Amino acid sequence: MSHHTISVVDLGFVYPDGTRALENVSFEVGHGEAIAVVGANGAGKSTLLMHLNGLLSPTQGTVHIGGLPVIKSTLPEIRRTVGMIFQDSDDQLFMPTVAEDVGFGPLNLGLPPEDVAARVDEALGRVGAAHLKERPPYRLSGGEKRAVAIATVLAMEPNMLVMDEPSSGLDPQARRRLIGLLASFEHTRIIATHDLDMAAELCERVLVMSGGRLVADASVRDVFTDDELLAASGLERPLGMQACPVCGGTEAGRAGPAGDR
Repeated sequence: MSHHTISVVDLGFVYPDGTRALENVSFEVGHGEAIAVVGANGAGKSTLLMHLNGLLSPTQGTVHIGGLPVIKSTLPEIRRTVGMIFQDSDDQLFMPTVAEDVGFGPLNLGLPPEDVAARVDEALGRVGAAHLKERPPYRLSGGEKRAVAIATVLAMEPNMLVMDEPSSGLDPQARRRLIGLLASFEHTRIIATHDLDMAAELCERVLVMSGGRLVADASVRDVFTDDELLAASGLERPLGMQACPVCGGTEAGRAGPAGDR
């Protein structure tokens, strides 16, 4: 079975304080798919993502990555397969220099120094951040931190990227660079986001979460033109799919994958 697939069956999770964050969530992700996970704050998006590389363990149900169950004994392999990018880049940047941060994972895999250095250069080059190599992470802008955080994951050469609010806090130019970067990846991608225009541009399919449940799993166009579903989930159409106040038309035709459906 492909290492790029995900199978989630009847997933449930209850936090130690008794908060039920996920309930009976099931879905499949195929090789190379780009999936958006959307929903209001508290819908369970981040909790779901943290089950995909074993940061959390299910209260009920199962998660399989490439046919491998996500359990304690498989976590090293799972975390090599699934690269996770957190909402707050500072959670991933903790070394004195950018190069050391990007090289931290490969070094801990036991790779020789020359291989680590090659991975660092390749990952930073891919995100357009080679010039930041010797900079301390705390002196980077938000967009630069996000690029370097992505490089730390790419240096591990994962088969999947799981991203929690990757465009959060970015200015328009940094957001556009991020979208271009993510569009260039051939990885299986799971993106939890409130940025529905980005989701419409990058993804073919949308999972809608509400109250810890998966309430919809459909194409970008089917989800983002279902006003009743969006309103019930605390969402609204992406700006690019809303009616123009002047002419009454929409801009959906230019919104990447959404415009193809």
